[in-house]
Amino acid sequence: MIRLGDIAQIIDANCVGNAQQQIESVADIRHAGPGQITFLTSKDFLPYLATTKASAVITSEQFTKDFTGNLLVMSNPYLGYAKTATLFDTTPLPSVTMSSSAVIADDVVLGEGVTVGANTVIASGCDLADGVSIGPNVSIGEGVTIGANSRINANVSLYHRVSIGSDCIIHSGTVIGSDGFGFANEAGQWLKIPQLGAVQIGDRVEIGANCTIDRGALEDTYIGNGVIIDNLVHIAHNVRIGDNTAMAGTTGIAGGTTIGKNCTLAGRVSIIGHLDICDNTLITVNSTVTKSITEPGAYSSGDVIEPNSQWKRKLARIKRLDSLFKRVKDLESRLKNDSK
Repeated sequence: MIRLGDIAQIIDANCVGNAQQQIESVADIRHAGPGQITFLTSKDFLPYLATTKASAVITSEQFTKDFTGNLLVMSNPYLGYAKTATLFDTTPLPSVTMSSSAVIADDVVLGEGVTVGANTVIASGCDLADGVSIGPNVSIGEGVTIGANSRINANVSLYHRVSIGSDCIIHSGTVIGSDGFGFANEAGQWLKIPQLGAVQIGDRVEIGANCTIDRGALEDTYIGNGVIIDNLVHIAHNVRIGDNTAMAGTTGIAGGTTIGKNCTLAGRVSIIGHLDICDNTLITVNSTVTKSITEPGAYSSGDVIEPNSQWKRKLARIKRLDSLFKRVKDLESRLKNDSK
């Protein structure tokens, strides 16, 4: 239990109502009940403000009219919700143990408070800083470095010479440092090109489950500070991601592309290789990027959903565009000749 007034101080909000109200958890505004705190950030959910049974609501000044319950008022209520949720986080902390089934090379450097889970293998030359947590069944190759307080969850694979910064979270099933897709064709046969680079990951990076980040062909693949990556994202060799960029699920970036700082790539974005995407670029869901972007802003491609019958009619018309274009050109030519 946490007093509402204490939450207000922690998240820097103005408490309107009973500061002594005890809060036991956070909930969605549609389902919150007594003892719970919720949040409102969008007018789309405004009707639920009148019906919510929550003991308190985090919101902005524009949504406080006609509500008589307890409020925490602030300019960025979504940030307030994020900080409040942290107070009630029940994610289990790593146990302060070194599993007897872990296999750790003799020359591995282990900082204070490092924990290693069952059946994990850590190869020679690795350096794990203070507070690093390694889950079970993790494979860490030669010469890997992991910064302070980073957490590597179960079944992650870190190939040789991967470097991970401080305060990072790598979720289960992710593979970092596997070979990039580099091959040369020799008389119809594919000759593998050794991938001589590595992967560098900055501080405060979170990488979702089942992602793949390939090592560089010559130079390193690079992920900047504060980058957040959703599940099932693929980053090819020699890609560079700028600080504080966000990438949603099933996005794929081909080799050699550079993404700037503070960019947002929505779900299922595809970017071909060797492009440059400037800082502060938003690429919307299901977009395919085939050329560099030099001006900040929002960019889109692809179709949005519509009734199947309409989509079929549109597709049929698209198939006729080439013949229609030729007919129009022919008519233009005739009109031009007739006017002479």
